[in-house]
Amino acid sequence: MRASGVLLPISSLPSAYGIGCFSKEAYKFVDKLKKAGQTYWQILPLGPTSYGDSPYQSFSTFAGNPYFIDPADLAERGYITKRCCNRYDFGDNEEYVDYAKIYDSRFVLLRQAWKNSRIAEEPEFRAFVRENAYWLDDYALYMAVKASFGNVCWVEWDEDIKTRKPAALKAYREKFADEIEFYQFQQYMFRVQWEKLKTYANSRGIKIIGDIPIYVAFDSSDAWANPQLFQFDKDCNPTAVAGCPPDAFSATGQLWGNPLYDWDYHKKTGYEWWMKRLESCFKMYDVVRIDHFRAFDEYYSIPAGMKTAEIGEWKPGPGYALFDAMKRQLGEKQVIAEDLGFLTPSVLELVKRTGYPGMKVLQFAFDSREESDYLPHNYDHNCVVYTGTHDNDTVLGWYQKLPAKDKNFCKRYLNLGKVDNEELKWEFIRAAFASVADLAVIPMQDYLGLGSEARINTPSTLGDNWKWRMKKDAFTDKLAKEMKEMTKLYGRLQKEEKEIAAE
Repeated sequence: MRASGVLLPISSLPSAYGIGCFSKEAYKFVDKLKKAGQTYWQILPLGPTSYGDSPYQSFSTFAGNPYFIDPADLAERGYITKRCCNRYDFGDNEEYVDYAKIYDSRFVLLRQAWKNSRIAEEPEFRAFVRENAYWLDDYALYMAVKASFGNVCWVEWDEDIKTRKPAALKAYREKFADEIEFYQFQQYMFRVQWEKLKTYANSRGIKIIGDIPIYVAFDSSDAWANPQLFQFDKDCNPTAVAGCPPDAFSATGQLWGNPLYDWDYHKKTGYEWWMKRLESCFKMYDVVRIDHFRAFDEYYSIPAGMKTAEIGEWKPGPGYALFDAMKRQLGEKQVIAEDLGFLTPSVLELVKRTGYPGMKVLQFAFDSREESDYLPHNYDHNCVVYTGTHDNDTVLGWYQKLPAKDKNFCKRYLNLGKVDNEELKWEFIRAAFASVADLAVIPMQDYLGLGSEARINTPSTLGDNWKWRMKKDAFTDKLAKEMKEMTKLYGRLQKEEKEIAAE
């Protein structure tokens, strides 16, 4: 079925609290997507972010980001006052997140709400803690202990708790019982608010596409609680780390630094941890985009201690065995395989065997030197086409920087004349919508016709990423109408919308 959607991170929503969250603005965005005839809302990973504020480097693959908890909802529950919500400095720039101010204020507000909540008396909270104990016990303890050690990574903790000696675990759980409940409270409120928002979106005919990073962060409860899952030495230090080799985009490659999986161990367990991880994701989202899918076929291994990704080697991943286990244990699920970059025949075969749609990015298509798989006439229907992703510049910003030969090729392919910026964005969106791809997903910045100032992330850089936010009234009724017209024109309207339009 042909459909379309919009890519917008939760953090990029407008709100009164310095960062997008599960507030009334999120519900208004869902309503606008409905009005625009869209079927999907794609977001970025929802985990609690660490240094650098990247959603792809999280303290837990199971936990939710406490920044996304709506303070107004806490006020409605009587945990804090509305005046309290407005007391803190969350930053005053409606277009960009000030993470330093969010960090300094949000947890103070949440702690006050927790103290007033008497949450332990609520049966729903106690049930949540029991049902999620398999990850929540370790996560809440991890965050409490981490704070007690000045927030350093777990590998720098005292040896007894670093290596999870039973006596140490018991002692720390008793010592930090209140702090543990505070982190449990955060996760409970996150989950309650998220499930309410997702239920609302689904009721409006909007499905959520979530995003799962293939790797977890070294500084995470996942790595601390399950060292056997990773390529660690006897002192729990990584022997090799993840990244990408040098290519046309980076002369020294990308050194991500995430620990690599011990796939032999995972295989022996029937991929038990992965099944829990994926099952949790499918409870959270309607569709799951798996980042860096090619690493399931082969992953790039960089010896620990390297300063760049120039030295490394490709090693075999689990291949189809993991997805075979997933299909047997969890059933058929909707997955998008992030298969961008250089793809070997074996990667292509893995994607084909799973049956999952891969990704096509229009910005990758216009290389005047060679024929590209990203050109729309080369697609088959089982794919998802994007004008760009969170790692790309906006269409406008990208086009303005395009080399002359590539720009000329782009103009000829899309039949562009002397178009202004408004026309330019629609011609790129038109190319995506007109393609045979089953699903077309457009970043909100491209619908808004914004330039490089609205870029979400520049890979391999720190300090200025994940900050962009949509202005409060930017998603107008006029834009929603234009989106719906384009969606209808190329046969991507929701079913009920088609029926209404036919009447």
